[in-house]
Amino acid sequence: MNIRPALSADASSIAEIYNHHIATSHATFEIDPIDSGEMLRRMEAGWAAGYPFFVCEEIGEILGYAYGHQFRPRRAYVHSVEVSVYIKPGLEGRGIGTMLYETLFSDLKKGNFHAIVAGISLPNDASVKLHEKFDMQKVAHFHEVGRKFDRWIDVGYWELILTK
Repeated sequence: MNIRPALSADASSIAEIYNHHIATSHATFEIDPIDSGEMLRRMEAGWAAGYPFFVCEEIGEILGYAYGHQFRPRRAYVHSVEVSVYIKPGLEGRGIGTMLYETLFSDLKKGNFHAIVAGISLPNDASVKLHEKFDMQKVAHFHEVGRKFDRWIDVGYWELILTK
């Protein structure tokens, strides 16, 4: 497995992974699938704003991806970054998320970021375990703030303050 920066050509494979999570999980609160053009637009917007985006690839196949994105739109949040990771279905537990986050967090630490934030829809033990593996601490729990699959879903927030 190889971790590398995402390319524009990866947008279709990334959208396919993301659309699986849209359709089958509450890992994202997005409801409608997106096409590769929309995924590419999102990737390019992140790159233009200076946020990293990595993929895990094996023999030309994208197995997962992780990226940083704007935490909140106000200028005072410019030193905070929200992170996300998604793995291709059926490949959970192979260390792909860990490898992606090792690269992503290393890259973020080189940048001008002070805080890394992750929102996790709950329950999601695997995601909680992954984020806590990277020393992120739970700092908030919002009850029933999302609704998907005809049920209310809680969201927790994990944070890591970077020291230089």
